[in-house]
Amino acid sequence: MIESAARKLAMELVGHRDAINRELSRNGVRFGIYQNGTYHDRLFPYDPIPRIIESDEFDDMEAGLKQRVDALNAYLRDIYSDKRAIKDGVVPEEYVYTSSGYFPQVNGVMPPGGIFAHIAGEDLVQGQDGRWWVLEDNLRIPSGASYPLFARDIERRISPSLFRNVHVRDNRDYPRLLRKSMDFVSTDGIAVVLTPGRCNSAFFEHAYLAEKTGAALAFPEDLEVVDNKLYFLDYSGKRHRVGVVYRRLSDEYLDPFAFNPDSVIGVPGILSAYRSGNVAIVNAPGNGAADDKAIYYFVPDMIRYYLGEEPILHNAPTYMPMFERDRNEVLDRLGELVIKDVAEAGGYGVVFGSSLDARQREELADRIKAEPRRFIAQEVIQFRDIDVANPKTGELEPRKCDLRAFVVTGKNTHVWYSGLTRYSSVPGQMIVNSSQGGGFKDTWVLAKDTGVEHDCAPGSESVRVLEQSRKHPLALVTASKADNLFWLGRYTERVFTTLSQFFPFYDRVMDTDVDAFRPFARALDLPEDFEDFDAFIHSFLYDENNPDSVRSAIVYAFNNAVILRPELGSRSLQQVELAMGSIVEASVCAGADADIFKHRDIADNMLAFWGGVEDSPVDPTLKSFIFVGKYMERLDLYTRFGYRMDELKAPLAKLANYLMPLQGLPVPQCFAEGLRWLVGKLPQRGYGALADKLGVLLDDFDGRISTKGLKDLGMLNTMDMDAARI
Repeated sequence: MIESAARKLAMELVGHRDAINRELSRNGVRFGIYQNGTYHDRLFPYDPIPRIIESDEFDDMEAGLKQRVDALNAYLRDIYSDKRAIKDGVVPEEYVYTSSGYFPQVNGVMPPGGIFAHIAGEDLVQGQDGRWWVLEDNLRIPSGASYPLFARDIERRISPSLFRNVHVRDNRDYPRLLRKSMDFVSTDGIAVVLTPGRCNSAFFEHAYLAEKTGAALAFPEDLEVVDNKLYFLDYSGKRHRVGVVYRRLSDEYLDPFAFNPDSVIGVPGILSAYRSGNVAIVNAPGNGAADDKAIYYFVPDMIRYYLGEEPILHNAPTYMPMFERDRNEVLDRLGELVIKDVAEAGGYGVVFGSSLDARQREELADRIKAEPRRFIAQEVIQFRDIDVANPKTGELEPRKCDLRAFVVTGKNTHVWYSGLTRYSSVPGQMIVNSSQGGGFKDTWVLAKDTGVEHDCAPGSESVRVLEQSRKHPLALVTASKADNLFWLGRYTERVFTTLSQFFPFYDRVMDTDVDAFRPFARALDLPEDFEDFDAFIHSFLYDENNPDSVRSAIVYAFNNAVILRPELGSRSLQQVELAMGSIVEASVCAGADADIFKHRDIADNMLAFWGGVEDSPVDPTLKSFIFVGKYMERLDLYTRFGYRMDELKAPLAKLANYLMPLQGLPVPQCFAEGLRWLVGKLPQRGYGALADKLGVLLDDFDGRISTKGLKDLGMLNTMDMDAARI
């Protein structure tokens, strides 16, 4: 009855679907996918009807998940040390050492705290009879917790009365649980989230979890190993000791010295630092030896062996072609089973035998005979459908859904009071992975009658009203992020001032004086010999392939901003995200009256972004990096448009004010290079006196410019307004 009442009330969210999706969009809640060798950064499809799990049902699941993950951690400790499970015949030796996830490089290494799987993503489905089945254990770099975490926050604000009437266990503690686990195993130093880069499919999650945990978001080039210790490099080249790394890249690419020598996204020497006990890595290298799909077969026996308990959760009935009896069963029933390639992930390499014709089954049978270790076969579990609201019609339609539950292990093992429910985008399709185009739902775990429950005991921690205020100091700004901050200031200013200057000229053109636009084009080094004025204007405003268009400037601003979520916060970055959405919408209705209002919105977004950063608890020195770029760009643009000297006093004073907090601190090269370029241009524009004033600032930079030989800066964006360069 409680679940039924909750389900009925939850349907209120269907009417708020568009509003929730707008909020997800403005916050950049994305999951990238690769199709035909091309990366597509897209919004992660969201369905407003949550999966609802009753309190008692979840308690049973929670006990089973803790049991399973504790056993898997015990197995990993064992096979990388005493190997008792092999000696006692629990897991055959050939299965351990032939696993692609087993790495002898970490044999004999006991990670800090004795924990291998700090974060486990357990994929479950619910059968028609209500029983829960575990389909996979993900112990390497499971992703997805950020999406229901973010969605719930929006749901609570969209329909607060709903959450007063439905007692749902609070899911906001995930970042705290994650940070507690990281702190528990940390050796000595700061915490970082290591991301392989902006184009990783789960980059939003990397940045968001760094923001919420207070860890520094690091790219591989931001880290280096010296004397078997891991260091984080700030923009001046100063080293900061790292105690724990929450890595979000695969073992194979983690360290080119130890694993794949061709990796360009790893940190050379990090495994040596880890083996020496000088840094903790979350999750530990080598965990793939336990989440190999073939090892899954033995997990129930692991629970009995290590814990002396009977498994609470069910494994899907599984067959191992390495065993002759199982292989014969698989080959005889190939058309009834689901076949999985143990080397694949993300829904790839999964084949339903019923979908194959006779020739395809024969080919698959030959592959199984040739490489029996590579495959497992499972009975097809007819798991429950869950309703999904059709985004076009609003009608409810059944879809296959699974549940990724997150288990966080530190001093204790916790099962997060939520989970990522993924649904198939195609009716009847049983593969629901995000990488295969599926969407996601929130997962509500109902509270007991006593009220809403939290992951932490009441009173165990004081409530932080401004949790988001824990921002990074300038000391944790890397060389690449120093450039990101500077160019974010420049590009947002370029968008604002260019649009502000554009419309007075455009109004004169509308009064039939086409030549009136040529001074504007000349000021920005744009071609003046346009034959088709409307085509020229469309290119200037909307052409994403024109690096000098307003749209390109917004995209460049966004590309710099999205890297800075942990430093600036999601709320501030909303405005840049909204500006990008507005320019895309304006390009669709270009020439209509509506596009004029979109441009007004874009200018307002820039004002809101600057105001949000200025009024935020962000470190003042870090703010300076943005606003130095902003006012340097404003002086450049104002002098291009021929402003009077008295009109330049305000931006000049602002530039000086924002340089004040940086007195005595190292100055990034982008400051000096940008200012030097501007000083060189000003006399040609008739601003010799201004060049002299800025030259004094430039002289002050001497001796403070960070000139250390830095690695690839990744997202560094240049700004050259001379369109003739193309």
